Amino acid sequence: MAIKRTHFQGVSNIIQFNWHFYLIIGVILFGALISIPFLPDSFQLYSLIIIICAIAPLLISLIISYYIYDLSNLYQLTWLPNCNDKKILNINAGFDEISNIIITKSPNCHLTVYDFYNPNQHTEVSIKRARKKYPPIEGTIQVSTQQLPSNNDSFDYTLAILSAHEIRDDKERIQFFKELNRVTKNEGYIYVTEHLRDWKNFLAYTIGFLHFHSRTTWLNTFKYADLTVVKEIKTTPFITTFILKKNGNSF
Repeated sequence: MAIKRTHFQGVSNIIQFNWHFYLIIGVILFGALISIPFLPDSFQLYSLIIIICAIAPLLISLIISYYIYDLSNLYQLTWLPNCNDKKILNINAGFDEISNIIITKSPNCHLTVYDFYNPNQHTEVSIKRARKKYPPIEGTIQVSTQQLPSNNDSFDYTLAILSAHEIRDDKERIQFFKELNRVTKNEGYIYVTEHLRDWKNFLAYTIGFLHFHSRTTWLNTFKYADLTVVKEIKTTPFITTFILKKNGNSF
């Protein structure tokens, strides 16, 4: 079943949630551009080149984001099996575009949604704007990353889509994945979708790639949480989905 998203929804969200950043950059670049005629002739060409070099990474980032979030099949969740009659846990960090997709794909699934957004820790204005545009779906449960309010072996599939990177502390992240391990059934799967801190995402987002974790960091997190990576899927060169099981289990 195709998931309907509006044209430019992904890149539009990025601009809307971070409009202050684009406004500041735009004002600075516009001011620099209109000041060129007042510079000595020998500096005008160099100034124009510098402005172009400043604009280029911003445009490249938006173009790649459009490719990832609007043109690719990222939101088709093609790696996720049929969830009808399955118990699903979807965990987000204050911005949830995934739960409604799961319901659309598998209307007979048993979906639980956790949100570990903490306004005292996650103070980014972009998240506040995202939550205003996409409020949590009805029944979303606010949780701590350190202890999830579910019994052992509760879920067939556990999903953390573009959310777990918000846990910056290594120990906290390992404890979070230990909790995912605990609440997922022995025969179940954990799906983690993330950008990686690698050269591809550096080309796309320059220093913004530092907000992501490296593949090595993720693998260490999974290892210390007693989880095994049974498959890695690339949705575009910039997005990786790790499919995990408890140690000792595989496809």
